[in-house]
Amino acid sequence: MGVRTGLVSVTFRQLPADEVVEVAAKAGLKAIEWGGDIHVPLGDLVTAKRVRNLTSVHGLEIAAYGSYLRAGAADREEMRATVATAEALGAPRIRVWAGSVGTAEAGVGDRMAVTRGLAELAEVAAGSGIEIALEFHRNTLTDEIDSTITLLMDVGAPNLTTYWQPPVGLGDEECLDQLEALLPWLVSVHVFSWEPDGARRPLATRESLWRQVLHRLQNDPREINALLEFVEDNKPEQLLTDAADLNSWLGQTGK
Repeated sequence: MGVRTGLVSVTFRQLPADEVVEVAAKAGLKAIEWGGDIHVPLGDLVTAKRVRNLTSVHGLEIAAYGSYLRAGAADREEMRATVATAEALGAPRIRVWAGSVGTAEAGVGDRMAVTRGLAELAEVAAGSGIEIALEFHRNTLTDEIDSTITLLMDVGAPNLTTYWQPPVGLGDEECLDQLEALLPWLVSVHVFSWEPDGARRPLATRESLWRQVLHRLQNDPREINALLEFVEDNKPEQLLTDAADLNSWLGQTGK
């Protein structure tokens, strides 16, 4: 089906949801992952429904509810509230975090708690027809490939999937190897260009990586999201430039 471009709303935490939608539409993007910290707070169903309508009115789709739920630490009440918020938002999936410690530091108990938490959350979400997707991130059990795949397979839930994003400082070939390994479970990638020190740069500075990533994703029969996350100086103008580059590379890749 190809690649669906979009925006992660936390890119512009300083803007109200109305302006986030406007800049995403102006940039020619197709979808938004709405964050649970500012724009769609956990349990605020009125706001979730308003943002859902706002997104639809601007001709955009909702890629996910970007929650900050930590598997292994969340109780069933938080799980239900998260699913209810995603449902009100019209989100097909919820992005969650695989615990709070990295693979190297995690003990057996940490991994068991995260695995059990993900299984329970996936079960709760399945009742509403919603996917659970793991954030691929440092200081969690998805900070490297083997640990991520082990989690996915140990839980074994059909509605448990994963994101991918390039670890800061990792070379193109290593990034592409990671992408390939996660592809069977992959639903979205977070698209950005960061320096090893964490400084944000224009997306074009990693054109070599992203062209190859997009080429691989476009050859997949499923629709996979490519969601722009964070831009240089947090400026909406930079999003327009990055989105234009992203759409250009997709067009060229698809020829």
